Amino acid sequence: MKTASSSDAPIYDSLIAERGNIPADTRRVAQEVLREADEALRGFTTPPVAGRWTGR
Repeated sequence: MKTASSSDAPIYDSLIAERGNIPADTRRVAQEVLREADEALRGFTTPPVAGRWTGR
């Protein structure tokens, strides 16, 4: 994702200075959540339960 430079979007720069870089913060948190979910689910599988499937 391309970010605006000071010369391209001075309003954007002032908003970031005032409120923080919300898109970047959101992206960072989302990546962290995905990484944690991947670690939690790594190797987790549900084996088939014997005798449950009747084939009908």
